[in-house]
Amino acid sequence: MTRAALLVLADGRFPAGGHAHSGGAEPAVKAGRIRDTRDLEAFCRGRLHTSGLTSAALAAAAALGLDPAALDEAADARTPSPALRATARRLGRQMLRAARATWPGPELDALATAFPRGAHQPVVLGLAARSAGLGPRDAAHCVAYEAVSGPATAAVRLLSLDPFQATAVLARLAPDMDLVAERAAEQAARAAHAGTDALPAASAPLLDITAEQHAAWPVRLFAS
Repeated sequence: MTRAALLVLADGRFPAGGHAHSGGAEPAVKAGRIRDTRDLEAFCRGRLHTSGLTSAALAAAAALGLDPAALDEAADARTPSPALRATARRLGRQMLRAARATWPGPELDALATAFPRGAHQPVVLGLAARSAGLGPRDAAHCVAYEAVSGPATAAVRLLSLDPFQATAVLARLAPDMDLVAERAAEQAARAAHAGTDALPAASAPLLDITAEQHAAWPVRLFAS
């Protein structure tokens, strides 16, 4: 296992398409739910402990070697918003292209064949982590960080927030990220014996609702 691979996978410059997505921050800003760094921190913490936990567990399970097709089906069942399902598959397709170029391997090739239109992004990320020689906790940490760094970066652009203060938000959330990653890895380990029903299904209904609204906007800065 190499920690350097974890840094590459978690790097915001990894060409997986995440820079084009706000993680729900854009509609939250428009609705007035994110106005400053205090609001941003609350938004990110809520996202991390709900949809972030669910995604982190899916990624950890994929890194552990659970069936990607079963995990993709589980991801579908845990994503009620059609707009978010479409986004997850677009991001998964881009992530898979980047991962196959970076850490080529038969498991990623098989996933590309099985899901030509894209598997859910957390499943792809978990399998990418596996191909890079990383473990389930590493995959879960990547997703946990992504769950908060995406909205934080987007909020800087949307609100002209001080980027130093936005980064301080991420630093304050570090203990929460560690906690979510640990929980996700533990639940993935249970799923290895009990099946995908043992994976968490934490959700954030407001994110689902605003994702559908955001998808219908004629003009928007971010794809989601």
